[in-house]
Amino acid sequence: MTIVSIFLLLLFLLLALGFAWRYFTLHRQLNEYARALRKKDPSNLPDQVQELDELSSAVRSLASNFASQLASLNAEHSRLAAVLDQMTDGLLIVDADGLIQFTNPAARKLFETPDPLHRTIVEVVRHHRLVEAWQRSRQNMELQTESVELPARRQFLQLVVIPDKNTGGSLLLVQDLTRVRRLETVRRDFISNISHELRTPLASLKALTETLQNGALSDPQAGPRFLSRIVTEVDALTQMTQELLDLSRIESGQVALNLAPISPVKLLVSACDRMKQQAERAGLFLRVECPDDLPNIRADQNRLEQVLVNLIHNAVKFTHPGGEVVLLAESASDGIRFGVKDTGIGIPAEDVSRVFERFYRVDKSRSGSGTGLGLSIARHIVEAHQGRIWVDSIEGRGSTFFFTIPRA
Repeated sequence: MTIVSIFLLLLFLLLALGFAWRYFTLHRQLNEYARALRKKDPSNLPDQVQELDELSSAVRSLASNFASQLASLNAEHSRLAAVLDQMTDGLLIVDADGLIQFTNPAARKLFETPDPLHRTIVEVVRHHRLVEAWQRSRQNMELQTESVELPARRQFLQLVVIPDKNTGGSLLLVQDLTRVRRLETVRRDFISNISHELRTPLASLKALTETLQNGALSDPQAGPRFLSRIVTEVDALTQMTQELLDLSRIESGQVALNLAPISPVKLLVSACDRMKQQAERAGLFLRVECPDDLPNIRADQNRLEQVLVNLIHNAVKFTHPGGEVVLLAESASDGIRFGVKDTGIGIPAEDVSRVFERFYRVDKSRSGSGTGLGLSIARHIVEAHQGRIWVDSIEGRGSTFFFTIPRA
């Protein structure tokens, strides 16, 4: 073999080794790039070399854009999750097979189901009309709305089913209309009650006026008596109007409270003195039970006396002769707790929650005199003092109305 041949062979081997070295170097660098990309960490990419300059720049740019988009998506997801968690309406996402894929806390609370995921809509909703609304929406691919009442839970629910035409699933929005329905009932009862309260004195005034027009005015005995009854009815209408105005002003926050330190025992004694004669005329014993060392409260004395007088008046009205009315005060965790306890006819359990509504009467036989606004006014005055009012009652055994006022 000639020297030239040997030289060419060596040159070929050197070139082959050089290409092989470059190949293995590039292969190693590409593997490092692949490992860094799999870790989704563009900051750990290998240093750029001439052969990978453009590839490195492109990959870094793509990685940076991907990280930015991922951060934006995560922030958007966090905001959406926070909104869904704080929604008062329930939200369920159901797939085409009727399996629940997502719920928010409100939905779990409304349907009393701690873990509804991957369960069927029938298992979770448990009401045939709501299930039928979902089935109609799935078949027709149209929005469906259904409202139901759950008597066992005293709850009204409205379901809105929105179909997803792309996946065949559905989005279910559940709204709790219990409070809305209750407010509608209160408004309806208020209109009915005020109409009744106005109709009675107006009818009496009309009858009295017609009687006077027909000749009773010239009767020396009947004329003055009818005029006196007219004055009484007008006074009743005036009182009702004034109490409605007072109630409206209190509810709208237009009544300014003259707050000052007040002794609980002095407040009870003052209210007791104002109502003692009325209690004695009804054949009742009215007394005060209150420690002398109770801390003062910060309140409007005239307004709180108005509350106590209203409660005492009701206790006297619904307690048989020979009974007892006791005014109480004691220290409590949230202030000073006052109470007006009677041995009267009590309140049925189903009516206890509504006695503080305007014009609400347990039944017509107990209506007696008055406008039916006293307890409502008392509730608003107590709440204006940052307190609360409630009643404990057993039908046939008496009632105790409590309210709390913060300490001074």
